[in-house]
Amino acid sequence: MYTTLISAADLAAHIDAPDWVIVDCRHDLVNLAFGREAYAAGHLPGAVFADMETELSGAKRGEDGVFRGRHPLPSKEALVETLRGWGVNDGTQVVAYDAHGGMYAARLWWLLRWLGHEAAAVLDGGLPAWQAIGQPVVTEVAAGKPRGSIEARAPFVPTVTVAEVLENIESARRTVVDARAADRFRGENETVDPVGGHIPGARNRFFKDNLQADGRFKAAAQLREEFGAVIEDPSNAIMQCGSGVTACHNLLALEVAGLKGAALYPGSWSEWSSDPSRPVATGSN
Repeated sequence: MYTTLISAADLAAHIDAPDWVIVDCRHDLVNLAFGREAYAAGHLPGAVFADMETELSGAKRGEDGVFRGRHPLPSKEALVETLRGWGVNDGTQVVAYDAHGGMYAARLWWLLRWLGHEAAAVLDGGLPAWQAIGQPVVTEVAAGKPRGSIEARAPFVPTVTVAEVLENIESARRTVVDARAADRFRGENETVDPVGGHIPGARNRFFKDNLQADGRFKAAAQLREEFGAVIEDPSNAIMQCGSGVTACHNLLALEVAGLKGAALYPGSWSEWSSDPSRPVATGSN
């Protein structure tokens, strides 16, 4: 069972395994058609496509009409239906990949752990790593596996609400870690974040700092050392980003490092900054 990362060579050895499901998670936050177009142009043999906006995220507004962020979590019922449509059963090994160092694939990995599904991994290095060892891509749409029967179980991962994050500003019991680039954290990129800055007291750990130059994850020991400079106790840490997607990359890196227990704030900055009554900090922390 693979529960964090899988190498391209190991995936190639299981590419035709009937109880494995491979999911293409490529996406672009600006060009929403990019992922599906990239999948059509060439994908791993047998892979299905996951749409970030409609399958790996839920409605942007709750039933009360309140904005929940750009990529709120889907309901567990909707996610289970999506996974069953891909042929996922309780014992299925799911492998997610993208071409962005796991930026989007980590979201599916986290969602599966949120459902209590342990056999979930991200292709280390993504599509470039796959092609680097001479493995093929195909344009044929996967024939599809028989409908799966996965059930939602007790989650392996915690979440926090916006109310809990707001309370934490006063209590400072937990460390909030922001996965956005430094300029966005400081409030200097109005193109991406119309309301610039970060949650007061948050620390910055850009998700790309989890990667080596070749796009694969750094070794566990190095990740432990680097995260040790940011958080003291992972079980008292909250991971967030722009909209709850790249924060999952930090959560995956923590898991690789053996640092377990950090929570995801799903709404992240997009939800937080939508209410002008919530405090905002700028500059470096």
